[in-house]
Amino acid sequence: MRQLQQLGLLAMVLTGLIACTPTVQLAVPNEPININLNVKIEHEIYIKVDKALDNILDESSGLF
Repeated sequence: MRQLQQLGLLAMVLTGLIACTPTVQLAVPNEPININLNVKIEHEIYIKVDKALDNILDESSGLF
């Protein structure tokens, strides 16, 4: 009878250990990853516009 109780206890412990094993799943996102670079592009455009205005409004251009 004691061996039967030990066997039952061992079965319950093994079942508990098997049931508690963690699982790891990898999933692909549904939407593609977007990287927004508008800030850098606008910054470069502002620099180009500023340089163009400096050339137009230069003292040697004769505008003023």
